Amino acid sequence: MKLHLGRRAVGPQGDALRGVEIVERKGVGHPDTITDCLAEALSARLSREYLHRFGRVLHHNVDKALLFGGEARPALGGGRLLAPMELYLAGRATVQVGGERIDVQGLAREVVEQWVRAHLRFVDPATDLRVHVLVRPGSVELAELFADPAQARCNDTSYGVGSWPRSHLEAVVWEVERRLNAPETKARLPALGEDVKVMGTRVGEQLDLTVAVAMVDRFLPDLAAWRQARADATALVQQVAGPHARVVVNAADAPEQGRLYLTVTGTSAEAGDDGQVGRGNRINGLITPMRAMSLEAAAGKNPVTHVGKLYNLVAEQAARAICQALPEVAAAEVALVSRIGAPVREPALVQVTLQTREDQPVEPLRNVVSAAIQASLDAIPALTGALIGGHRPVC
Repeated sequence: MKLHLGRRAVGPQGDALRGVEIVERKGVGHPDTITDCLAEALSARLSREYLHRFGRVLHHNVDKALLFGGEARPALGGGRLLAPMELYLAGRATVQVGGERIDVQGLAREVVEQWVRAHLRFVDPATDLRVHVLVRPGSVELAELFADPAQARCNDTSYGVGSWPRSHLEAVVWEVERRLNAPETKARLPALGEDVKVMGTRVGEQLDLTVAVAMVDRFLPDLAAWRQARADATALVQQVAGPHARVVVNAADAPEQGRLYLTVTGTSAEAGDDGQVGRGNRINGLITPMRAMSLEAAAGKNPVTHVGKLYNLVAEQAARAICQALPEVAAAEVALVSRIGAPVREPALVQVTLQTREDQPVEPLRNVVSAAIQASLDAIPALTGALIGGHRPVC
């Protein structure tokens, strides 16, 4: 493994000498997150089916998905859905082995129903969502990269980037969405829908959070109830972000003009927005344009040979391992580049950038850094197992 090692100065916020930072997170009910999660759930379900019937994961990439929003008429006290949402799950998969066929259509519909019932309280998958499964067999060349289970080979020339630790703003944005969508929050404040979007900025030390929360109309009989729900959401965000953060919830609301962010189902996919794989959170659960990051859509890619998924996950794990192993390292950024056809555990390029405390040199740390990278690459089979089992989310 050829390791390129560099150093960057440490800034007051931990990860860089930047005066401005931007961080975003889309919650589970956001249309982009819904499509990501459903594509990933289908990949995991296909992988389990292949393992059960054939003893190994077979070629598939079901990472092209579109959620076409429906039509709705929300209203204080309760509105109605006028036209269902439509989900298009597209990609390539092994559909036949010898004389045995895999019912990809049936598996996909089963996955969608289970996921929607588990995550979207007010969406009935039987009536509110039409599912279109557009999956065909993949290319012979890519399928052959699965031929040797002991030596998976990269099915793309791509790269992955990961960093650790999170900055303060990143941690706040993550926690705000998590708290708004926590089961205990829904039990206490049922009017807060699952479609949550958090945009955080930092200029110097000042944090600003603009949060969109889809309000569920059936729990809000009048404007007083709506005002209370928005105040409750604002108070929760303020509690997480701290007293000095500036917080705005549902900034476009204008009740005097009759404009409220109301939904029937708790997601804007019912009428206001569409969703697409790859437009949501990166594998770290955040959108961080001020950091180096890959634009690969990890969700739905197979967990055995597709480095567009694996290398992003491995890079973040390696960055975390480096920081844990070396107290003198304040932050680490790892980039891995693949070459199609090469063994997955043998990247063509590894770049590591460290931020050390007190400007310590990085070259004496090379052996520990190299060992952390290699350990993370060697752990890819375990990572694959976690992805198949649904224990490592990518959305």
